[in-house]
Amino acid sequence: MNKVEASIRTLLLIVVAVIATSSSAAAETITFSSTTSGAPTFNRPVDTGTALSAVGTAVPYSIFQFSVGSAGPHTFLSTATTAGYDPFLILYRISFNPATPLTNFLFANDDFPPGNLTQSGFTLSLTTGVNYFLVQTGFENSDFGNFMTVISGPGAITPVPEPVTLMLLGSGMIGVAVRVRKRRATH
Repeated sequence: MNKVEASIRTLLLIVVAVIATSSSAAAETITFSSTTSGAPTFNRPVDTGTALSAVGTAVPYSIFQFSVGSAGPHTFLSTATTAGYDPFLILYRISFNPATPLTNFLFANDDFPPGNLTQSGFTLSLTTGVNYFLVQTGFENSDFGNFMTVISGPGAITPVPEPVTLMLLGSGMIGVAVRVRKRRATH
């Protein structure tokens, strides 16, 4: 094995080690901001998950996919940062499909505490080894905007990257390897 091949292998091992340790070192609280403005729409469920909403028939939504490192109670709190936006949080397990919004439904909340139109939240016991989907949407079709969400629990809360993100990382590493090989071939 020459020095270039050894360097490539070392680089790949470092990348794999960083990815592996960053997942297990996630914080017990995660905070993120996003928006539902201009997002795709769906007919959201009512807060019991037993039927579809009559006032939220085409509400914009945003999805945050994650897993947890420790089983136990996890708290979710979303705060609207756009005036007039009444947020609505829904938690799904395993998968989320906007065409079948009652499937895999776990829990939902409109106002937290009751009567507060700028926050939505709840506490629910989660288990390890499950992908969860937190869907941020609005109460009515006209409810959309910016929000900030805080999730906390007893262990690591790890965002699950979309397949596209993993594909980009892999193609970048392949590109580096190809460039090194071409460079070696010309010298």
